[in-house]
Amino acid sequence: MSSIPDLAISRRIRRTPFTERVEKLGVKRYSIVNHTLLPKAFQRSIEDDYWHLRKHVQLWDVSCQRQVEIRGPDAAKLVQWMTPRDLRKAKIGQCLYITLIDQNAGIINDPILLKLEEDHFWLSIADSDVLLWAKGLSLGRGLDVTVNEPDVSPLAVQGPKAEILMEKVFGPSVRKIGFFQFDTVDFNRNSLKVSRSGYSKQGGFEIYLNKSSLGNDLWDTLWEAGQEFNVAPGYPNLVERVEGGLLSYGNEMTRSNNPFECNLDQYCCLDGSIDYIGREALQRISENGPIQRIRGVIFEGEPAPVCASPWPIIANGKNVGHTTTVVWSLQLKANLSLAMIESEFWDAGQRVIVETPDGIRRNGTVVEFPLSFI
Repeated sequence: MSSIPDLAISRRIRRTPFTERVEKLGVKRYSIVNHTLLPKAFQRSIEDDYWHLRKHVQLWDVSCQRQVEIRGPDAAKLVQWMTPRDLRKAKIGQCLYITLIDQNAGIINDPILLKLEEDHFWLSIADSDVLLWAKGLSLGRGLDVTVNEPDVSPLAVQGPKAEILMEKVFGPSVRKIGFFQFDTVDFNRNSLKVSRSGYSKQGGFEIYLNKSSLGNDLWDTLWEAGQEFNVAPGYPNLVERVEGGLLSYGNEMTRSNNPFECNLDQYCCLDGSIDYIGREALQRISENGPIQRIRGVIFEGEPAPVCASPWPIIANGKNVGHTTTVVWSLQLKANLSLAMIESEFWDAGQRVIVETPDGIRRNGTVVEFPLSFI
């Protein structure tokens, strides 16, 4: 049986303000996102981690969600030019999920936008080099902005007990932070942005640490306060993500996909009232309709083998799509996949066949997300 190869760490791969603590807690595996370490396994199994996340509270080192800071008189103009989402009514203190697209409406990234001031924004990015993209656009248009990556490292507090832990550490004001809103809290005489957000469906917060030297203190304070709530180290749980229909850039979407294919129609302004890169291409796609969309597929059999490659999805004897991420659903007790499926076959209830790498064809059914049990 093959073992998982070690990851060779060099200065090109960045440690985080919390790496020392997660290593002391027995991190077993890393991934690399934005050239930065992302913990992906601890001592518990993925199943145990899943149930713990749904019942208790976890600390996630998600410093890999780097911030691209856009600031200056033309900051709002640049940010709007990068995304098809209408930002004209965005308020200071608000978080917005957006897509960044290129001239062909291909998705560059799907960050969370934080509006700090009228002329000051953070893009909390997924795994692609948005910093260089934003710098190039600002220079090409001659905009009066500064584009940088600040010393900001998010730490996620996720799970149903996240709010009581956050209140214990930062006070009752955190309860007033609305969903996809952020506010400021004090920690060791330092102001931190805290948002009610996170890459899970279990609820929680993200703390934007803006001083790396405070990383150990912040982790230790939350860790000690969380002992009575059964706190544990964690990471974005793959099973919980797929069951919740949360998309992952690089898996469910790449630059070869447009927002409609990823069911992000509601985040696209098509009436011509705002200008953005790729608007004409996106309008053409909207008029003709996307040729494929992300859907869910539940399929039979024992847990399918772990594989990073897409698997063919077959209907009426032809290939009609492919899986993007496959897990064994702990709620359904069945194989569950996010999948990109052609328009004729994406309706819920459509019968399909999933061809797994072990050569077995498994009967499946198309479903829409989010699933009702989430």
